[in-house]
Order: sequence, then structure tokens, then C-alpha cells
Amino acid sequence: MVDVADKLACFQAVTGLEDPDLCTEILQAHGWDLELAISSFTSSNQSSASTITSDSDPRDSLDPTQSASSSDLVPAPNPSIAWKLVTLPFSVISGSLGLVSGAVGLGLWAAGGVLSYSLGMIGLGQGRGGESSARLVSVSAAATEAMEFVAAFERDYPTTRPNFVGEGFMDALQRSRNSFKLLFVYLHSPDHPDSPVFCERTLCSEAVAAFVNENFVAWGADIRASEGFKMSNSLKASRFPFCAVVMPTTNQRIALLQQVEGPTSPEEMLTMLQKVLEESSPVLVAARLDAEERRNNMRLREEQDAAYRAALEADQARERQRREEQERLEREAAEAEQKRKEEEEAHERAAREAAEKEAARARMREQKALSLGDEPEKGPSVTQVLVRFPTGERKERRFHSTETIQSVYDYVDSLGCLEVEDYSLVSNFPRVSYGRDKQSLSLKEAGLHPQASLFVELN
Repeated sequence: MVDVADKLACFQAVTGLEDPDLCTEILQAHGWDLELAISSFTSSNQSSASTITSDSDPRDSLDPTQSASSSDLVPAPNPSIAWKLVTLPFSVISGSLGLVSGAVGLGLWAAGGVLSYSLGMIGLGQGRGGESSARLVSVSAAATEAMEFVAAFERDYPTTRPNFVGEGFMDALQRSRNSFKLLFVYLHSPDHPDSPVFCERTLCSEAVAAFVNENFVAWGADIRASEGFKMSNSLKASRFPFCAVVMPTTNQRIALLQQVEGPTSPEEMLTMLQKVLEESSPVLVAARLDAEERRNNMRLREEQDAAYRAALEADQARERQRREEQERLEREAAEAEQKRKEEEEAHERAAREAAEKEAARARMREQKALSLGDEPEKGPSVTQVLVRFPTGERKERRFHSTETIQSVYDYVDSLGCLEVEDYSLVSNFPRVSYGRDKQSLSLKEAGLHPQASLFVELN
């Protein structure tokens, strides 16, 4: 069951009305009968359009039901191409789209532009790949009838024939729109005595079939089928065989450019088709050029967009590269600054430690110098000690013989001639090392009295 929103959307798409309140009032006035509301709306529009058309073309006053053949449809001087506007019933539109369970699909299809092209543009527009719009269902009832008609016609006339499309009328109309061609319509009455002869000698003649296949989209239907019967009523077909040339216009209307009723010779049919094609050629060419211009503009915009995107991506890549390079330089500068600070701190720390160490050594030398006391005068209990350093420097001092070897070490330390603290005092003859284990011995006990010669040996 189609709900209110779906009906409203469908009504807006088909009628082209944008005011939802107005559409709601119209549907409510018709008891929410969608087909009745659309028929009522389009019928009122058709009457005004017919008045305008009759003012511009005398042929609009002709009743097509009184025409016996194409010879009765003599065009007036300076004819308008669309000599009659025909409003299609909603059942033809919905049948072609296969709308059985809902009408919202029609709204979407119509909103896509299938039913909303102006007569000035003759309703021709670009489709996808030149094909008809995608159906909302796999195969509609109208398409099934069309395929059955095509199969039967090809079986009866297997050699030369028009290439009827196996799809519903609305889809065939859209195909003609997309291919910038007129739609050739043939309504077949199998029971009419003139139909076999007309099909064999006129419609399937080599000249007519080739001309139709080259210049038109051909659609045919059996009037015993649902859509064929509806189209015969819409086109007011009174005699058979019946042929017509139409083009799409606005909403669910089509422009009836020419119709042929009753038996017609191949020459008459070909003349009629050539004439209507010649009259409509400027409009078709203009529509094709307009579509090509739109395609070129679209392609140009796409190329410009692509170039802009490429330039933007290149700019972004350069900006990203510049930013990464800047970040790298900043990172390297930060790392270099950090390293410099660390080196400065290490240097300052080393200098501070060296200064502290030197100050400690200076204090140590001063303390040891003070601990030695004054150098004694020469005497029998005084030992003369000579100290030689690795640099060749010599130092000499007198000590009491009772003083320990530690006093000699304190003396060497107080001089500040050594940068190391780990050393030993060694005598040459005999070679004796007076290490830290002998520092408690007195000079006399160590055999260094009355004089001794020691040299400094680094450990």
C-alpha cells in the first residue's frame, strides 16, 4: 500500500509542483487517488496548451480521428513541428516503470529529469552511455508485452523489418531522447485485414525499414495488449494499420509530429518520414549541440577540477615537504643546542671538579707542609734525603733520623711536582722500594741515615 508520503512525492515529481501544501490539498480534494489527481491536474494544463498550439498552427483544429491516411494530414505553411500535444495516462507511465507496489519510484525517476524537460529543448537529454534509464524492477509488464510483440513480429517477418525495441513506451521514449532521435510508433492490429499487407509491403520494405532503423527509435505494440490499447486511445487511433512519429516534451506529454492511418504505400510512408525528419532536424541538431556543449563544459569542468586537485595536492605536498624540512631543521637545531648545553655543562663540571681537586690537593700540600715543621739544621741525628722525580727534577731536604718514611712522602706530596698520588719511593743501591707498608719505619731503621738518595717510581 502506497503511503501518503510516497503519493505526495510522486505527485510533486510528475506535476512539477514544488509546494507540498498545495500538492496535499489537491490530493485531498481527490480522495488521495493519485491517478485521478494527476489526470485532473494535467488535463487542465493540456487545455491551456492546446489553446496556445491552435493559435500558432491551423492543424491543431483537425480531428485525427477523421483522418484516413497521411495524405489527409496536409501541413499548413510554415508548420510547427509539434502540431499536437498528447497527454499520456498515468497508467502508461507507471506501467512502463513497473510500479506495482509503490509510486515513490516514479517520483524518483521523474525527479531525475525523465519527465521534466521543456518543449524548447524538445525533452532531449543525455543518459548514461546512451542507454535508457535503469528500471526500478527487473522487467516491467510493459517491457514484457513489448518483448512479446517483437518476438511475434520477427517470427512473422523474419527478413527485413524495423528494429523495434523490446521495452515499454516510456523507456523507448527515453531511449529516443538519449539518442537525439524521434520515436517511430507502430500500433499493430493482428485482426485487421490490411495489417499483413501493410507490414509485408510497406513497413518491412527494404527502403522504409532501413530509413526507420537509421533515423528513428522504433517502438511497436499489439493493440490487444494493455499498453498497446492505452496508446491507441491516447493517440486516438481510428483506423489501422496505425503509425505515428512522436517526441518527448514536458511531464507525461508527448508531441505528435505525424500519424498515418490505414493502408499506405512504401513511397508515401518514406516521403512522410523524410518530411517529418527534415522539419525536426534543426531542433534535433540544436538539442544534440546543446548536449555536446553541456558534455564539453562538464568535461572542461572535470579537467579544471582535476587540474585544481592536482595543483592543490602538489601545493600540499610541497607544504608538507617544507614543513617536514623545517621540523627536521628545528629538531637538528634543538639537538645541537642540547648537545652544546650538555658539553658546556660537562666542561663546567669537569672544570669545577678539577678546581675542587686542585684546591683539595693544595690544601693537602699545605697541611702536609705544616705537618713537616721546620727543616732541622745539620747534625749527627739529621738525615739528608735527595728525591729525584720522573721529570729529572731533584729536591733535597733534611729530616730527623727518627722521623718516619711517611714524612718523606708528605714532603714529596707537599712539593706538588706529581699529578698522581699512586707512587713509591725507591733507593738504587741497594734497590729497595719503600712502599706504603714501610712508611711507619724511621729513616734510621730503614737504613737511610745519615743520607739517602731516593727516586719516585710511578705505580
